[in-house]
Amino acid sequence: MPRTSGCADVFGRCVRDRWISKLIFVAAGSRLYALLRATPVGPAIWIEGNVMSDKDNLRKYSSQVVDGVERAPGRSMLRAVGFTDEDFKKPQIGIASTWAMVTPCNMHIDKLAIEAEKGANAAGAKGVIFNTITISDGIANGTEGMKYSLVSREVIADSIEVVAGCEGFDGLVTVGGCDKNMPGCLIGMARLNRPSIFVYGGTIRPGAGHTDIISVFEAVGQHARGDINEIQVKQIEEVAIPGPGSCGGMYTANTMASAIEALGMSLPGSSSQDAVGSDKASDSFRAGQQVMELLKLDLKPRDIMTRKAFENAIRVVIALAGSTNAVLHLLAMAHAVDVELTLDDFVELGKISPVVADLRPSGKYMMSELVAIGGIQPLMKRMLAAGMLHGDVLTVTGKTLAENLENVPDYPEGQDVILPFDQPVKKDSHLVVLRGNLSPTGAVAKITGKEGLRFEGTARVYHGEEGALTGILNGEVQAGDVIVIRYEGPKGGPGMREMLSPTSAVMGKGLGKDVALITDGRFSGGSHGFVVGHITPEAFDGGPIALIEDGDRITIDAETRQITVDVSDAELAERKTRWVRPESKYKRGVLAKYAKTVSSASEGAVTDKYL
Repeated sequence: MPRTSGCADVFGRCVRDRWISKLIFVAAGSRLYALLRATPVGPAIWIEGNVMSDKDNLRKYSSQVVDGVERAPGRSMLRAVGFTDEDFKKPQIGIASTWAMVTPCNMHIDKLAIEAEKGANAAGAKGVIFNTITISDGIANGTEGMKYSLVSREVIADSIEVVAGCEGFDGLVTVGGCDKNMPGCLIGMARLNRPSIFVYGGTIRPGAGHTDIISVFEAVGQHARGDINEIQVKQIEEVAIPGPGSCGGMYTANTMASAIEALGMSLPGSSSQDAVGSDKASDSFRAGQQVMELLKLDLKPRDIMTRKAFENAIRVVIALAGSTNAVLHLLAMAHAVDVELTLDDFVELGKISPVVADLRPSGKYMMSELVAIGGIQPLMKRMLAAGMLHGDVLTVTGKTLAENLENVPDYPEGQDVILPFDQPVKKDSHLVVLRGNLSPTGAVAKITGKEGLRFEGTARVYHGEEGALTGILNGEVQAGDVIVIRYEGPKGGPGMREMLSPTSAVMGKGLGKDVALITDGRFSGGSHGFVVGHITPEAFDGGPIALIEDGDRITIDAETRQITVDVSDAELAERKTRWVRPESKYKRGVLAKYAKTVSSASEGAVTDKYL
């Protein structure tokens, strides 16, 4: 969507180049845009102060599916699902729902999708609901099934692209509620590049005793230590998940929802609402309505998901002490819109970005308590005033970020969920990118400072998550150990499982300050402690992590951003000559395809990087 500094200049170019076009000037916030729409006939039109469009121009894709005598068979099928003669004249808005009963994160999203459909219909479009998949990290964690988790991000993106591309939807609303839903939805919308909005399903409310899913994972470790009995574990299990919504801390789901709002791809406030209640239903309805406005403005994901917008998202994630998975997903989302983003960008922005949120897993508050004081909008307004955000980026409101934040009130006096910038939890980023002879192309640590900033210990090596979990629970892992979990990378797993069960067991066993854990896999947003993931090159590619042996000394230094093993280059080279890549047991199906196409974690673990 070209910007213009002078309407006459654009008009002049149209005349000079003898374009047969309709020229529409529209106001978006305080900015003026020129939209050039090719039409068979007609002069340029300038309607000052109004959005000028006709419905044919808003039906770029759906018209190919339903217009003309030759499309009668398609119209006949659509009549069966409820289309009328009038509906065929309307823009079609696809509503991608990730509803499923496999997880509480998504069990309510069917109702939100219906609200989005109502909003689209009320705005003069025709909403069409379709489903894509979801999986549950919380249920699959610690099992072989978790290998499908990161893969689901690609399946979600592919399915949204396939359905919307095939059916000719002119715009999209996507509704997601679990970790991979969100980046999957954004990647799908970005590939299509049609006017689109993301709706977050919302956060779960706390369980009895201020519990959540991580309370249950850590109870397993407490039981292994002997601190609680099996009946007490069951009591926590029974109350920690009281109903619908995504996991309740600043874990991956709430992290990615916040990042997407900061990116400008969801309506203000969408990331900071409870899953149940009128606010989330209203957010969904308004999203359906707003896509119609985006169609009129011709405002698309690539206009919003710019380099500056990604910088905003990264800085908000850091301020909130968000999940390490944000690194993986933001890299993948940037790739989908051809924005250059690397691990080094997280390093540079991290140097000037403080952590100010006291949220779980390393802090004490839950997302619902941030919701209660205003969500992330007041934080973003503070950050904008401090020069930490780009205010001139466009958002799905059609306005700039600065315009969206103009009338947002500050947090109430006395709250301590979000701290002042001069009294941060940590003065710079908790997302620490580490390099060294153990990870030449980069690893990602989540270090808030509460765990310390340096750890040196002795390697205790496990080929896979299950062996490590057993070693932690049965007392094999001792204080001073660096737990090494390898062959869990994108290719080697395949699927790059989260190490939530081992990290929760470490905390439950009371070893959080006494051991470190490193892996070529990744972590749940609920993981905390001295942990380093995304180690690249991964073990399956013969990276140095494949060559570590029990007893090697490993040093992790968050201040120098280094991760090293005290083994000479010559010794590592000699070990490499003896190394043999393990054979994957997956020869067919989605995991085999994924292993063949996935890129390194340092590149976002995308599956179309080298096409």
